[in-house]
Amino acid sequence: MRVGAFVLAAQFPGQGQGEALHRAVRTAEVAEEAGLDAVWVAEHHFVPYGVCPSAVTLAGLLLGRTRRIGVGTAVSVLPTAHPVALGEQAALLHLVSGGRFTLGVGRGGPWVDLEVFGSGLGAYESGFPESLELLTRWLREPRVGASGERYAFREVDVVPRADELPELAQPPVIVACTSPNTARLAAERGLPMLLGMHCGDDEKAAMVALWRDHALAAGRSPEEVAAAEHVSAGVAQIADEPGAAAETLKKSMPGWLRQGLGAHVTVHGQKRPMRDPMAYTELLCGLHPVGPPRLCADRLAASAERTGIRRFALLTEGSGDLAATEENVRRLGAEVLPLLG
Repeated sequence: MRVGAFVLAAQFPGQGQGEALHRAVRTAEVAEEAGLDAVWVAEHHFVPYGVCPSAVTLAGLLLGRTRRIGVGTAVSVLPTAHPVALGEQAALLHLVSGGRFTLGVGRGGPWVDLEVFGSGLGAYESGFPESLELLTRWLREPRVGASGERYAFREVDVVPRADELPELAQPPVIVACTSPNTARLAAERGLPMLLGMHCGDDEKAAMVALWRDHALAAGRSPEEVAAAEHVSAGVAQIADEPGAAAETLKKSMPGWLRQGLGAHVTVHGQKRPMRDPMAYTELLCGLHPVGPPRLCADRLAASAERTGIRRFALLTEGSGDLAATEENVRRLGAEVLPLLG
């Protein structure tokens, strides 16, 4: 079982953006010290839900600050990025880090980001398959051209080549999946899924089964399908007394969620319903490793058994406090991981 930290760079009420970013960097540094498997960096624009606007940029910094731990994006938003530019950045980070980088991509949402970056609503609603196909081609072929609806250009050399060093496999790519259609898209290409922290084990198990069926139907080998390393996102908060960890999150997370989720603006100006912040916090506390170390380990083991997913990206900054976040990460490494064997 491989447990990593999910870093949102969340800006809690009363905090500055630099404070949130500093906590994000420290989370990664402490995660390596604590023996975690990876750090997964999120990307958002124009909202305090997360103040990192470029997951690949922050990933590059974290790869330079660390020596062992894997660093991935969770996720880089394809509709607001050019697939070739993102592919170039992924290849660069893959090569200079010795293979420690994983590129996670997703559709994002119908946010005003699409207007600001000029990609338009169509990039979100229908353009994701074309972008994903171009990106994956860029990471595996020596020369690439395009003749699609959104991207059309003459064939050019791929520089740098992600597979130039024979001792390194191609950089792993995972896809954030929130719908059966996206799961099918990922499965046909043999790309593992990142499943969100709002999902319970039953929903994640169903998505894994759906992915498996589509991958096999697309001609993927049973061995490749069985080896797919999906990632399950969640929340981790550790405390000695039962209920204390959940109480910490219920004091801090609703204010952040209310401020962060409420700041999202749609590109078409339509209102979208927002989750009740307290109810959402309570849901997360019930689904994920929140509590004493033994309870946390048992929940992770049970989730792996139910879903078949053995990689986790766990949000550890839910307290909103730097010192508490560092302690939480250290306890995750020192007191929970050993119980998982």
